[in-house]
Amino acid sequence: MPATFDEFVADRLDGLLRYATVLTDDPYLAQDIVQEVLLRAQERWPKIDHPPTYVRRMVTNEYLSWRRRLAVRRVTPSSPEALDLMSPPVSDHAIEYDERDAMLSRLAKLPRKQRAAIVLRYYENYSDEEIGAVLRCATSTVRSQISRALATLRETGPSSSVQPTGARK
Repeated sequence: MPATFDEFVADRLDGLLRYATVLTDDPYLAQDIVQEVLLRAQERWPKIDHPPTYVRRMVTNEYLSWRRRLAVRRVTPSSPEALDLMSPPVSDHAIEYDERDAMLSRLAKLPRKQRAAIVLRYYENYSDEEIGAVLRCATSTVRSQISRALATLRETGPSSSVQPTGARK
């Protein structure tokens, strides 16, 4: 585990930005959220027990707060350039982008906590216990949120041959 705040940022910044980008579907907003969170974390650094979980929770909470502040927001799929920041394209670029856009669009329509749980599970490979720690809820609630989210995703569109980066089988 990094001893200093600077080591933590050097080690974890890319992952935090990817996580926030998938949550927000906007790389610029993701940068703003991560920057705001890191500034607050730097002030509290000596008091933080487990920095990776604590900072990830801060990013999640900032995302959830940002979503609450907006009464209604129409989410549009990201540009191919923004999608490249999330994960590199593979083989047939056109199909991959279409499928990724469709998945991100479907994710954007999920309730906030379901979306955060899905992103933590399938994009960040967190366990139910780790997701519960980030979302501050019971493991059974995490499983319920993921189950509901997956059911909604199945109903809202055709199944994709491409799974999110790092998805579990």
